Amino acid sequence: MQQRFTCAARRLLLAAGLAFTLTPLAAQPAWPTKPVTLVVPYAAGQGADVLMRLVAEELAKTLGATFVVDNKAGAGGNIGTAAVAKAAPDGYTFMIGTNATHAANEFLYPSLGFNPATDFEPVAMIGLLPMVISTSLAELPTNGLAEMVARARAKPDALSVGLPSTTAAVVFAQFVKGAQAPLFGVKYKASGQAMTDLMGGHIPLVIDTVTATRPRLADGKVKALAITSRHASEMLPGVKPVAEQGVPGFDVVAWDALFAPRGTPPEIVAKVADHLRRALEQPAIRRRLMDIGVEPLYMDPAQLGRFVRDERSKWGAAIKAADIRLD
Repeated sequence: MQQRFTCAARRLLLAAGLAFTLTPLAAQPAWPTKPVTLVVPYAAGQGADVLMRLVAEELAKTLGATFVVDNKAGAGGNIGTAAVAKAAPDGYTFMIGTNATHAANEFLYPSLGFNPATDFEPVAMIGLLPMVISTSLAELPTNGLAEMVARARAKPDALSVGLPSTTAAVVFAQFVKGAQAPLFGVKYKASGQAMTDLMGGHIPLVIDTVTATRPRLADGKVKALAITSRHASEMLPGVKPVAEQGVPGFDVVAWDALFAPRGTPPEIVAKVADHLRRALEQPAIRRRLMDIGVEPLYMDPAQLGRFVRDERSKWGAAIKAADIRLD
């Protein structure tokens, strides 16, 4: 009798303990119950801003909540990124992070105001932004990257390449190293000026984004020699990757991903990631991304975390080896 009473008592105690454990979770309000802020660490109208507004639109539809885009530009993205790092990890603040904010900037700035390795929860990769090596030289055939390299080797430093961004400078440094092409890099402060000089014949080559290059290809004023992603892209049909033109394994691209402050509840992170995955599976959304120069590519939180660790190593090594500095 005593044994039976003891077992019954234990079962009651376990049931009571389980109820006690579950009660606080059940009492938690559903998420989201108020507007969610999506921080863009760049100016309104720039590529990351356009992309984040598309993301906000889709999340608002599927989650039935308000998503507010907040532009906090400055210091190459560091100001907005630092603000997110300090935000409450309650699921009401996210940001669009890039290869600059989460991989390159720590090797370019003496102080960031945040730690890209420890201050954020990776949520989901949204897409890649390959760069394009293009030329205004009429005598070079489209996709004639090998011919361009041969010409550079014949006359070292005679061919100059316009570099309108840090990403372009890293692509250039990696290409020169991999192809053993003695090209001469020329820094530009703006993409538009580099393209203007390319079309005007003042500079023979430029490395820039698909978005900046594609309109010039359409009007026939510029020829695309190569794309910097490992594989060819639907965004530029017929343009071969650098990796298929003499530099095996070449893969240097910009990217956009969603992050949250470290400590954001994992169930919220997983929920947002899943909704982004569903959005990126829609053909209409994929087309809209490619229209703005983004190659859709989903990664879940764990995959994105590993990817960012590898990217920090890659960009850091490239920046140090090429001694790339901010003017």
